[in-house]
Amino acid sequence: MRAVTALSPALLCGRLTCTALSLSLRLKVICLILPTLTLIVTPRRSHSDLVKDKASAITPSKITSFYFLKIYVRTFGEHVGFRIFMDAILLSLTRKVWLPDIEFFVNLGDWPLEKRKPTDNIHPIFSWCGSNNTRDIVMPTYDLTESVLETMGRVSLDMMSVQANSWPPWPDKNATAFWRGRDSRQERLELVKLSRAHPDMIDAAFTNFFFFKHDESLYGPLVKHVSFFDFFKYKYQINIDGTVAAYRLPYLLAGDSVVFKQDSGYYEHFYGELRPWEHYIPVRADLGDLLDKIQWARDHDEEAKKIALTGQQFARSRLTGDGVFCYYYKLFQEYAKLQITKPAVREDMELVEQPTDDLFPCTCLRKRAKDEL
Repeated sequence: MRAVTALSPALLCGRLTCTALSLSLRLKVICLILPTLTLIVTPRRSHSDLVKDKASAITPSKITSFYFLKIYVRTFGEHVGFRIFMDAILLSLTRKVWLPDIEFFVNLGDWPLEKRKPTDNIHPIFSWCGSNNTRDIVMPTYDLTESVLETMGRVSLDMMSVQANSWPPWPDKNATAFWRGRDSRQERLELVKLSRAHPDMIDAAFTNFFFFKHDESLYGPLVKHVSFFDFFKYKYQINIDGTVAAYRLPYLLAGDSVVFKQDSGYYEHFYGELRPWEHYIPVRADLGDLLDKIQWARDHDEEAKKIALTGQQFARSRLTGDGVFCYYYKLFQEYAKLQITKPAVREDMELVEQPTDDLFPCTCLRKRAKDEL
């Protein structure tokens, strides 16, 4: 597959709006994914054919059963387990909207990959995280995407459950900065060190050691996991990078605590819309001003509360299910306009089957018995 012009950061991170998504699937489309996954969408029949079929009195039930989207995928590499997340959103999306013909790679790892210059032969790589020195096309993280797909389906961390579990009210919260996590970045070690030196201002500890096991004696002992909902007993939430961007930020913003966000070279799909001192309190990358920022929040409680509310409103209006679906939909539409080769089903690609309706069968097209009452 030849290179495709990269989408602009303004499109990827800027505000995306769309009208209500159509639930009628008009064309049979083929989607492909490869690991760097590759996705392709090709219509089996043209729009004009569909119009002719409708004119020939094909019933809605026949159209529904015949016109649908298909996904084909080929995976490369050893660690491809995260493909399930991409499969899930594509299967869900193609049940809801019509997509144009598209073909692209999906990076199944955390780190963005495309580091070549714009003048080079850049590949269209979709990733869950971007960085200042890469040109991957950024989409919502697998974590946020799964939470959208699983909302109400199981007990999990999602935007809806956070909204219902962000108590107590602001005046009753602990005026301490809170953090829990694993040792996936040097700055997290520094955070725990700060917490030990200033326990009256920061409560930070590790729940797992993986990257710096040889330093466990210095930064341990490990503490028990804390329910994410219990984070919001504290007014101040610290968001600090892990291996890449910390994917918990949407949930921290959705609560009613104020977020202290570390300056970072990594970003998620919505970071371009966030404004320091409006949606969060910025903190230097080396955490050198964290104590000063916490003290500022304590001294300016109403201002900190206002920032928390603005961040919360952003997350609850932009990062919930409709916003995530809309982003994918618009992203694929705009990407399709930039393709310079025709998508095609490649050798060794496998069909990704839609789930069966055995668990929740649809009866909307079946004849119902008359109710004489």
